[in-house]
Amino acid sequence: MSDKHLSSQFDSELTGVSARVMEMGGLVESQIRTAVYSLAQFSAEAAAQVTDMEGRVNAMEVEIDRDLSTIIARRQPTARDLRLLIAISKTTANLERAGDEAEKIARMVISIIESGSARSLPSLELRVAADLASGLLRKALDAFARLDTAAAVAILKEDNLIDQEFDGFVRKLITYMMEDPRTISASLDLLFLAKAIERIGDHAKNIAEFIIYIVKGADVRHTSMEHIESTVK
Repeated sequence: MSDKHLSSQFDSELTGVSARVMEMGGLVESQIRTAVYSLAQFSAEAAAQVTDMEGRVNAMEVEIDRDLSTIIARRQPTARDLRLLIAISKTTANLERAGDEAEKIARMVISIIESGSARSLPSLELRVAADLASGLLRKALDAFARLDTAAAVAILKEDNLIDQEFDGFVRKLITYMMEDPRTISASLDLLFLAKAIERIGDHAKNIAEFIIYIVKGADVRHTSMEHIESTVK
């Protein structure tokens, strides 16, 4: 985001809105970390903190979108500048949705605590996947700040690891439910958690795709890894 523009005021506006995205991203990261902690420790207090942060995340998304609309109307940007503003809007939407997934985790943790039924189930693997997803979102935000397409490609590849963790966890839960039908209810709760974690990884992947869109002007969504790698060369 260091390219110079004809208007220094435009530069300032872009810098300001980009900083807000990073601030929002940091808040969502905190949500996810706290949600993972609430899961690891079965902490209702930590889960409540996640829910409390949700309003701030939602408000930031609205504020950033309003600022973007003002910039587009006033400056009528073209080419890369317009791609950047579009990608920022999509990034904030993905950050907000990642925050929603963190809140889902927190709400489910509270439900599991109240039921007292999950400690005997394989939640350790779930926490490993959650750490992977949280780390992936952090890498996506770092890559977005630097508009680093090589890092974006690495993030897209790493998302496959989260998908593999999710698939393995689902198979394990199915085994538990088949062996002991009494675990079905708690297993379904954990399956809900696993899906929320997988979606956080998906949102990180989406942000990585937006980086490539900004820099290369190419929409690489729903394309093969071979195509993506050739695009960023």
